[in-house]
Amino acid sequence: MDRFFHWFLVVVLKVWSWGYYGNFAEAYPEEDLVVKLPGQPDVQFRQFAGYVDVDLKSGRSLFYYFVEAEKKPDEKPLSLWLNGGPGCSSIGGGAFTELGPFYPTGDGRGLRRNSMSWNKASNLLFVESPAGVGWSYSNKTSDYTTGDATTAKDMLVFLLRWFKKFPEFKSRDLFLTGESYAGHYIPQLAEVILNYNARSTGFKFNVKGIAIGNPLLKLDRDVPAIYEFFWSHGMISDELGLTIMTRCDFEDYTFASPHNESKSCNDALSEVESIVSDHVNYYDVLLDVCYPSIVEQELRLKKMATKMSLGVDVCMTYERRFYFNLPEVQAALHANRTRLPYPWSMCSRHLNYSDTDGNLNMLPILKRILQNKIRVWIFSGDQDSVVPLLGSRTLVRELAHELGFKITVPYGAWFHRGQVGGWATEYGNILTFATVRGAAHMVPYAQPSRALHLFSNFVSGRRLPNTTRHSVDG
Repeated sequence: MDRFFHWFLVVVLKVWSWGYYGNFAEAYPEEDLVVKLPGQPDVQFRQFAGYVDVDLKSGRSLFYYFVEAEKKPDEKPLSLWLNGGPGCSSIGGGAFTELGPFYPTGDGRGLRRNSMSWNKASNLLFVESPAGVGWSYSNKTSDYTTGDATTAKDMLVFLLRWFKKFPEFKSRDLFLTGESYAGHYIPQLAEVILNYNARSTGFKFNVKGIAIGNPLLKLDRDVPAIYEFFWSHGMISDELGLTIMTRCDFEDYTFASPHNESKSCNDALSEVESIVSDHVNYYDVLLDVCYPSIVEQELRLKKMATKMSLGVDVCMTYERRFYFNLPEVQAALHANRTRLPYPWSMCSRHLNYSDTDGNLNMLPILKRILQNKIRVWIFSGDQDSVVPLLGSRTLVRELAHELGFKITVPYGAWFHRGQVGGWATEYGNILTFATVRGAAHMVPYAQPSRALHLFSNFVSGRRLPNTTRHSVDG
């Protein structure tokens, strides 16, 4: 009788779970299901997290977090999101600070809903890449010395093996998205996918578009844009700005040696550092800064550490780190299975990433992507001084010119909820550049509603609305 009752209870629980979560069948790995995160509000969509082995011989494995679309996930596309760095966590950044369904609470011990999560428009996949970032790891220490080419190849293997876990997504529209150094990650991943598709006689990736926010694309244009931004925002003087523009040859600027041979240039760049100072948030010059020593003390004392600036929690990064290092959070996420000898952090201190790959020009790769009829959107938060819109806008225009694309949407305002969401232009019906008004380097962080509106239009194949009449959704 007891054994029968036990069997009956198991059957009932399975039926209940299928009714609540949908039948797992073969499409979902039940072992990766995240039942509920500590302090998480109730939701009706499923979450999964775990590892995908990309190199069994070396013991190299990447950690992922997957969130179903809020409604009708079986009808929505799949969007991959990668943060940059290089070496920063897409789960800590994109998933729990920017565009995922939850933000950390001010005490660092729970979660609150992000009402503008991008899973309103798409299923979302976040990956900590490369190995050595967040909870991703390798048993071979030399794997922590890496660069763009290895990162792209590992992500290709990751996606192929992830689709084995989630086979129903193989035929879905796939969008590759990210920000910052993902200006390298995403184009190079798209390129290895195109190469794979060209060779494959079976499964082919159904890539429909790529979208990258404030991306590093070409160092010798993105770097001078920083100083143009400082000058145009009144952060440095006319004299200092003029010295930099006339004395600095940014064609010699590299990741490995970011200095110029000219003493007058180097002196001017040093002066900029002292004037702009650590009291400015370089990633969003409008936001206040968070003072970590005070916040960390408050978190240990279980006090609310939230500090608001323009409606944005500027201390969220510290609250997030505290939350992810709670043992019960890692257990719920099936994370840190090897018990790494260091705490989770947003950007890896254990990674030795190539200091020359950052100098690579991404425009030729973007050109090939566009020639394969894959839509490309480059978007820029207009308050970012790290990779400012001034460089990105110029590079997109140069790319369009090289491809012979005509302007199909003239540069002008786009709208959301009756207000200007930013400015945008389109070339050749396939290449778009858009700014997001009031947004940071991490666009969804400071402007979640406008960011969701932009993303929803992107995955739906729509242009950004240039009138107030159709700008209230999302």
